[in-house]
Amino acid sequence: MSESSLLIKDGTVFIVIDVQERLFAKIDGKEQLAENICKLLQFAEILEIPVIATEQYPKGLGPTIPEIRKFLRVKPIEKIEFSCMASSGFRRRLFETNAENLVLTGIETHICVAQTAIEALKNGYKVYVVYDAVSSRRREDKLIAIERMKQHGALIVTTEMVMYEILRRAGTEEFKKVLELVK
Repeated sequence: MSESSLLIKDGTVFIVIDVQERLFAKIDGKEQLAENICKLLQFAEILEIPVIATEQYPKGLGPTIPEIRKFLRVKPIEKIEFSCMASSGFRRRLFETNAENLVLTGIETHICVAQTAIEALKNGYKVYVVYDAVSSRRREDKLIAIERMKQHGALIVTTEMVMYEILRRAGTEEFKKVLELVK
């Protein structure tokens, strides 16, 4: 990976897509998914990285799960579109962040995450899909969606890759705080 492909803090926004109660109950590997998203949200707070969260039709799918909600410092954007990029509320919030790099987490990988990634790439964003912080009800759907997003130019990363790429070095106060998250 070239230096320019490494994730940097400036111009980056973390996006938490539709991790809602009724859907979450059916997700493959849901405990690890929630744990990793919570780590990323705490990391974002330590480094003051903006976060955008969404909820797909919350009247039907319920609110964001409590484990994640307690680390969110923003109100989730309600949407009915599968792609976050098709939601005017989401696009408005994204524009306010001046983001160039989108770090995607959430569910479901093959629906809302994939459509968001593909449309964001088409709109000139650099997209990082956090492999261990996205999932679907069926593992096969996740795997195929990851491949499709890669074909469109998304970069596939893990929770720790995101943290260490943004940190770049040990010995800082931020590093010491983040070390507690990954132990």
